[in-house]
Amino acid sequence: MRRWVALSIMCLTVATAAVAQDARLKRLDSGVEAGDWEAVGRLDIAGTGFCTGALIAPRLVLTAAHCLFDRKTKQLIDHGNVEFLAGWRNGRAGAYRMVRRAVVHPDYVYDGMVSSERVRNDLALLELDRPIQNTTIKPFDTAPRPRRGDQLGVVSYAQDRSEAPSLQEVCSVLARQEGVLVTTCSVDFGSSGAPIFTFANGEPQIVSVVSAKAQVDGKAVSLGTALGAPLALLQAELVAGKGVYQEPGPTSRRIMAADRDRNTGAKFVRP
Repeated sequence: MRRWVALSIMCLTVATAAVAQDARLKRLDSGVEAGDWEAVGRLDIAGTGFCTGALIAPRLVLTAAHCLFDRKTKQLIDHGNVEFLAGWRNGRAGAYRMVRRAVVHPDYVYDGMVSSERVRNDLALLELDRPIQNTTIKPFDTAPRPRRGDQLGVVSYAQDRSEAPSLQEVCSVLARQEGVLVTTCSVDFGSSGAPIFTFANGEPQIVSVVSAKAQVDGKAVSLGTALGAPLALLQAELVAGKGVYQEPGPTSRRIMAADRDRNTGAKFVRP
């Protein structure tokens, strides 16, 4: 049985009002329902798990960095074994592409510890082996980080809905904490890397990707990685020729001096 890539489960303390009731998930089974979301796809991870990703250019897919790490070894997997299934729905995809190169945020550390630092840098950019130039699969634009209270939407696959994406068209921003976006969007295992959209200009634009689940006042929320500078950095890494897979060597955790004094007000506990 295919496994999904797990989201980290955390407890989060946020100074905010009670979580509002949002729109329920809507499964996108038909071509008409899924038409605007064909550039969201399932990322099959080496045949053993999956995440969600979204096309932001004919050859570039945006997702979460932790999707590219082995949970047992804590090492990067060979991204050559990752396949992007654009618009995957009930056994078919609009396009099938393998991953040629992959870059993760250079400050991202996959060590099993859950923290705001890890969520803030949980971003990866995948270069496909061939561009997707299907007229029905249009890459999404990205947009600046939304403000508290702004309405959002999320399209994702998950453990019990791996064969078709689901849309939650109305959720909202609860808080922004140093590059971490706290939202009321509904996510589950497999939703890792799912695009979070804003509709401010009438068109869906990606403002974040799903990194983890959390709780506020006993209710489930999602944590997303802000784009902006982190995405620009990943694009520059690809232009510089980085992202070629190398066999993992000895690992060490980097600790930055600034991290010792940084406090977002969020309290995290290990799953």
